[in-house]
Amino acid sequence: MLTGPGGLFEIVEQDVRGVPMPVYKNRMPSLRTLAEMGLGRGNATPHVVCGERRIGHQEVVATANSVSHAFAAAGVGPGDRVAILAANSPEWVFTFWGTVDLGAVLVGLNGWWKADEIVYGLADSGSKVLVADQERLARVASRLASAEVPSLEVVYLIDGDPSAFEGLEVPVRPFASLVASPTSLVPDVPIAEDDPAVIMYTSGTTGRPKGAVSTHRMMIANVQNTFYMTVASSMMWGRSGLEGGQPVALITAPMFHVTGCHAGIVLGMAAGVKLVLMVGRFDPEQALRLMQDEAVSVFTSVPTMVARVVEHPSRHDYDLSSVRTVAYGGSPSGGELQRKVHETFPNVSMVRNAYGLTESSSAVTVNSGPELVDRPDSVGRPVPGIEVRIVDGVGSALGAGEVGEIWLRGAQIMPGYWGKPEATAEAVTDGWLHTGDIGYLDKEGYLFVTDRAKDMIIRGGENVYCVEIEERLVEHPSVIDAAVIGVPHAVLGEEVKAIVQVAPGCGLSEGEVQEWVREKLANFKVPAHVEIRTEALPRNPTGKLLKNVLRGSGGSSFTETL
Repeated sequence: MLTGPGGLFEIVEQDVRGVPMPVYKNRMPSLRTLAEMGLGRGNATPHVVCGERRIGHQEVVATANSVSHAFAAAGVGPGDRVAILAANSPEWVFTFWGTVDLGAVLVGLNGWWKADEIVYGLADSGSKVLVADQERLARVASRLASAEVPSLEVVYLIDGDPSAFEGLEVPVRPFASLVASPTSLVPDVPIAEDDPAVIMYTSGTTGRPKGAVSTHRMMIANVQNTFYMTVASSMMWGRSGLEGGQPVALITAPMFHVTGCHAGIVLGMAAGVKLVLMVGRFDPEQALRLMQDEAVSVFTSVPTMVARVVEHPSRHDYDLSSVRTVAYGGSPSGGELQRKVHETFPNVSMVRNAYGLTESSSAVTVNSGPELVDRPDSVGRPVPGIEVRIVDGVGSALGAGEVGEIWLRGAQIMPGYWGKPEATAEAVTDGWLHTGDIGYLDKEGYLFVTDRAKDMIIRGGENVYCVEIEERLVEHPSVIDAAVIGVPHAVLGEEVKAIVQVAPGCGLSEGEVQEWVREKLANFKVPAHVEIRTEALPRNPTGKLLKNVLRGSGGSSFTETL
């Protein structure tokens, strides 16, 4: 009814980057359309709430337009990269819309990265502009020289005094200079559907992060998929999880993730949502307080954060009656989490689990409502326009119930990794994305994710690629060999464990190993467990580490705040 000829969400086949794909027949041409819609909503209701700041839709877009025009005056044009390195804030939202509406490309740098990682991201993306907050700029300021980041021309500081960064080769200016002239004049430079809009970095098995490109087409498809799911849920079950007035969403995921950006900033503008931003690191009690005080109706996050809220001892001390929808993704999650969600939020009418990747511009399968109750371990069926295939080791399609690698194709799938044609060729074949995840489809088309083919750990929703940490470990003068594996954790899902072979007579300690990693890599990549050995690590005749031999139970009480 919805996707057939004449339907509200009619699907047709069209050429996308040289490959025939199913797409929505009627679709918005670019993200700028959403900003133009926001102007028409006025300021009667807030769009962004952060602490004491309450900013309406029209004001958000007008301020973002000021950013666009200021960027253009500074020589930023279509295709140029603007990086942002900051905690969630209204300025993140202004920078996003101010960049993509200009036809430029927003580069979301991981706010937990250390200096080496930040420099790499800036240089790899060729960013012309950096928008940063004081805390994160301080990590990398001494490295912002033309020798390391030749493309960078200017930095805009969100908070604090730019004079604190005097003497840098690149000028540091106040963010306030970008937002001095709010205007209803949205940029009018041409934007094509397949123009890049966003680059989000996801680590890879080569040891260096790769910039996954999201186009305007991809991000608009994600919006329309969400609208479809809302309408379909209402038709099938008489409820969509958005009953009532203006939707109010609590944003706990970082905006440098697709959950915070694509499903938060973009979908929030499209649907007229009030976005409630948490200040500082994720804290479950702060989340509970905001849900009560701001009458939050939608709580979307990674399973780790949802679990920390529904298991918090004070959860019943707050009025959570406004919450209608709880959605999570990032890993399969069974019936126990669902039970705790319903126990914590008495009026929840829709619980959703989803599966997606940075490379797929958010969710590509969704499981919700009675379907989720019936199949609590499934991540659901594909959204319209997405094809799912299970393949064997040579890329041949497998049948229902057969386990293999999950491949995805559709208008929501990335065209490739920024500036990395070889990595793109390895990851995408004829439009099919090789996810590196292992799973199967049942006879009715529900997807079950059972394992990961990639050498990767998912810690609290963050992808941690083992080889990146292993490469850092073997740089230590006392380390001969190293292996990194994941070990189970009740809250975070998995933690990082390092198994290190040291040279004879070396007195390397667990703390010294952790500090060595911490000097160069983000804190979430620092091993929570370190096993030090003098004997050789197990390898096969070709030299490959036998991680199946090394894996163990590895329980821990380590609970670093996300």
